[in-house]
Amino acid sequence: MTKKDINFDLSKIADGGLQEKVDRALAEVTKNILDPNTEAKKKRKVTINIGLAPNDNRDSVDVSTDVRTSLAPEIGVSTTLLVGEDHGKPVAAELKSGAVGQTYIDPDDSQLKTDTGEPVDEVEKKNDKVIDFQHKGNEA
Repeated sequence: MTKKDINFDLSKIADGGLQEKVDRALAEVTKNILDPNTEAKKKRKVTINIGLAPNDNRDSVDVSTDVRTSLAPEIGVSTTLLVGEDHGKPVAAELKSGAVGQTYIDPDDSQLKTDTGEPVDEVEKKNDKVIDFQHKGNEA
């Protein structure tokens, strides 16, 4: 067995402090990889920086370490917003049914709902309040 000329074991630096930082960084990266809201194949990184600052006599060196992660960002989400006017006032609502004007059965409560998620029963009760999202507002 040969003697090492540079006795500087990264797992033992600062009584294992660097290894603890690397372990936390790897846990953070693993959590990011398992997050279904991030891109699966995007690369993540763990970077270890070691700074060496020798003294004037060059017989000792202050060592600083830094561990950083580069994670995958969360994937954006999109939707469709229906817009229109109600008595000259702009209105907007998220399209819930998948197609403009199409009713659907809400899987959460099994109710029949409009394309914007409002229960059809409530719309029929207040029939004079139905908003026409297809009305352009420039017709008399």
